[in-house]
Amino acid sequence: MLPTAPWQALAAGAGRDVELIAGHTRDEFRLFMAFGGQLGKIGDDQAASALHVFGPGPDAERRYREGFPGAPAERLYELVQSDWLFRMPALRLTEAQIAGGGRAHMYELTWQAPGNGGVIGAGHGLDGPLVFGTFDMRLGPLLLGPAPTADAVELSTRLRTAWTAFATTGEPGWPRYDARQRLVQVFDSPSEVAVYPEEVSRRIWQDHTFAPLPLLEA
Repeated sequence: MLPTAPWQALAAGAGRDVELIAGHTRDEFRLFMAFGGQLGKIGDDQAASALHVFGPGPDAERRYREGFPGAPAERLYELVQSDWLFRMPALRLTEAQIAGGGRAHMYELTWQAPGNGGVIGAGHGLDGPLVFGTFDMRLGPLLLGPAPTADAVELSTRLRTAWTAFATTGEPGWPRYDARQRLVQVFDSPSEVAVYPEEVSRRIWQDHTFAPLPLLEA
């Protein structure tokens, strides 16, 4: 077991001499909604409950509805769980590394996976088959379809090139993240360096303190 939460350790300087790369996909939780048969079945009551349970504080529902005006219930349900479990922890880890005097690069994968009619979007796990080139294994066929498209192959090559460069030099090919500019690599077709795309969510969660999940409690 770890003696302290990773973001607390990084903020205290534990990773000051270690290069960090962190990131997430855009539609993280959509994969789990697909597996659970929830796509197209989320109503406003379920969205409100998710915003209450997983959002940052008692006014989370209001802040999400104001931040994403007109977003349907299913989108809000997905957003808050993507943020709570994946997107904001990845961002917070990056911010902690910088606060502790370290260096970090951040990315977001926004490419729309074509498998199963594209319903999973840029869902959780999409970076796996792209980074490792495992198009015909595990999540590969589900997310990419029976045969990878030219875009998938090109994006996979770009990701592997970046990861290899980072492993060998500490530089993946885009600027380091900092709290002022918030530049990240957005992997898509085409890819670009841009200001962190999830600014609305970042502001909603900026004052929230993440606690370790009680995984060992009965």
